[in-house]
Amino acid sequence: MVKEPEEGLKSDPPCHPQACAIQDCIQKNNYKEDKCQKQIDALYECCNLFYQKNGDDASTVSCPKANLLRLKMKQRADGVK
Repeated sequence: MVKEPEEGLKSDPPCHPQACAIQDCIQKNNYKEDKCQKQIDALYECCNLFYQKNGDDASTVSCPKANLLRLKMKQRADGVK
């Protein structure tokens, strides 16, 4: 089950449930990342909210840096893997 991004912001560290969901999904699917796109999108959404709320200089172990996150989100929107 994919947690809502707002729920992830309440966890410690922020977005940790979403990051764990990716790991669980990948392990269950023999490390085929393409089977876990919903979980990846959920993490990116949570991280995006985290940076909107706390600023681009904030950090959490569960999220890529803000500039890398935005690049990854743009690539996903453009269909690039």
